[in-house]
Amino acid sequence: MPEKTSLSRRLARATRGVRIEDLPEAVRTKVKIALLDYLSCVFESLSLPQSVQAMKVVSRAQGGPVTVIGTPLSVSASEAAFVNATLGHGLVREDMHTASVSHLGTVIFPSLLALSQSKVIQGSDFLIAAACAYEVGAAIGRALMDAEIVRIFRPTGITGPIGAAAGCARMLDLSENATVSAIGFAAHTTMGLNEWPRYGADEMFFHAGFAARNAVTSAELAELGALASETALDGEAGLFASLNRADRAADVFPFHDGHFEILEVFHKPAGACNYAQTGTQAALALATEEELHPAEIASVRVRCSAAALNYPGCNAPGPFDRVLQAKMSIRYCVASTLVKRSVDEVNFRDFRNPEILRVMQATILEEDEALTKAYPKAQGSEVIVTLRSGKTLKRYLYDLKPATESDVRARYQRSAVAILGRLATDIVEATIDNLEDQQEIGVLGALLAAK
Repeated sequence: MPEKTSLSRRLARATRGVRIEDLPEAVRTKVKIALLDYLSCVFESLSLPQSVQAMKVVSRAQGGPVTVIGTPLSVSASEAAFVNATLGHGLVREDMHTASVSHLGTVIFPSLLALSQSKVIQGSDFLIAAACAYEVGAAIGRALMDAEIVRIFRPTGITGPIGAAAGCARMLDLSENATVSAIGFAAHTTMGLNEWPRYGADEMFFHAGFAARNAVTSAELAELGALASETALDGEAGLFASLNRADRAADVFPFHDGHFEILEVFHKPAGACNYAQTGTQAALALATEEELHPAEIASVRVRCSAAALNYPGCNAPGPFDRVLQAKMSIRYCVASTLVKRSVDEVNFRDFRNPEILRVMQATILEEDEALTKAYPKAQGSEVIVTLRSGKTLKRYLYDLKPATESDVRARYQRSAVAILGRLATDIVEATIDNLEDQQEIGVLGALLAAK
């Protein structure tokens, strides 16, 4: 009987077999839009406390070849990946792959950009690598993530390093054996705990930074010939076994039926938890279309999927001490939208507003079995507002409305001009839009540095 092929090797063979002509136009476009959206998050996060802290940490090792985006700093590839990933996670508006409960772009793009600036990489190889990284991370997460795991472990901390390391290996054109090792080393760096939502603590932001740094280091070690265990993912003491899900390793199917997982990624319309997006949109419709006055609100019910109801921090009732607690709480997101009649970043900094607190504490979450059944294909929500008069107002959305390509481009332009200036902003966008034609994608690094 032939020896069973390890999961790491199956992933290595799948990614190494992808060529630029295999990427449909929709996949190429998605990579480009995802990259622009990631950059917009970075530019808008530069002054946040955790961003400044990450920059201070890496500034101690200045002098490397890789740009810290939006700054004059240049550091090593691994340190740049760390800080640029942390920056990309700062708004909580990063892209989302629902089935893996993962924010893959905020790990993948810092990793690939870091290595592409330290080596000569063609744009087509960058495109392929990004598509492969999303595929591997999403396929791992689709098989692994369930309510019990996400209650304890941060999904992006598991899927991010593995996906990004596989992408880095593909971009560097590592051999099959070296790619297996890159994936294996990354498997050893996974995790991230979901204790932070209780306190709105900062480790969430750094999960992405650690993941990107580890992905780059894993690929660099493999390139130098370091050997990781063949069965780091599916062995008796591998990643899947460590999570008591050893049987699910066989359920990982990259590029299943010719489908690309990146096409399942969406871009958040608001800088808040994924599970708060649809309820917030329903609340906004109620607040604006019904000309709802906050003082009239007696109580609010938010019906959602079990996944949304049970994710750490999503059902938190407040009051809060930190912005991140507000961004994670569906109750807060709905209440602040009803009171403010808008979904803006300033909403999340007004978490001591008495009227928002009153409405939030009059809000309850409850499961809708139909919405649970529809998840993760759709992420629906219903907001039911009862007025002091006894009148009831409702808005039901079967699924969220993601940010469109034009939305992403607009917020990229708005955020980038403020940091880079008009000329560099337009050149970066044109470079990304023509990735296939770029002979050396590392030029992006110089363009993304603030002068």
